[in-house]
Amino acid sequence: MADRLTPIALSTKERRIIDALRDLPPGQARDLLDEILGQLVTFAQDPHCAEMQADGVPCTSPSSDCEQCARLREILAGVRRAFAGT
Repeated sequence: MADRLTPIALSTKERRIIDALRDLPPGQARDLLDEILGQLVTFAQDPHCAEMQADGVPCTSPSSDCEQCARLREILAGVRRAFAGT
């Protein structure tokens, strides 16, 4: 299925991220980044909290002390540390 173009409003930050992704040269690094970003966003959107009910999660913020949200923060902190020296 071909990708569809959908016009949407973007913030300056969102535009910078999209432009940077588009500027990556084709290859394994780009493919891996695309895969990882997709997985990360999917996980952040639906963290599968143990307390999750049909009407949503019991917390209103991912900064709560939920095990899955804490795991996400730990993963992101690890990525930040990895790039701190570059």
